[in-house]
Amino acid sequence: MEVRLATLDDVDDIGRMLHDFNSEYEDVTPGPAVIAQRLRPLMESGDSAALLVGDGPDGFALLRFRPSLWVEGLECYLAELYVVPHLRGERRGRALMDAVLAFARERGAGYIELNTGEDDVAARALYESLGFSNREGKADGSIQLYYELEL
Repeated sequence: MEVRLATLDDVDDIGRMLHDFNSEYEDVTPGPAVIAQRLRPLMESGDSAALLVGDGPDGFALLRFRPSLWVEGLECYLAELYVVPHLRGERRGRALMDAVLAFARERGAGYIELNTGEDDVAARALYESLGFSNREGKADGSIQLYYELEL
């Protein structure tokens, strides 16, 4: 399954998919055009990158990079992973994640982090099958929690 690095010509498609993703989970969205407008300078600066799967495109992964205090190189944050609903279960998410890991390594990231919902069993299974852990250091370590505050 083909996965490619998105270009600035793809920001409208990514904005549409991000809007659809937020709408699917009843999260607030500023709309596809605003998302695309906000994404463009992030991609231009190199702080963010997106990978696309399929010709539709059928899904995407959005990555954010920043210098790390903890490792030599960069930290990579998987901000979003999305496959259009009627195409899920056909290994597009796996293809995206394989490409995400390779791309993050190529960019010099020392590690990658993400968050997902406890009830998103399919996403958790995918991430855990790739070696991600929601525990500190080992399977019997403490559970890590994700907090946020809107400012």
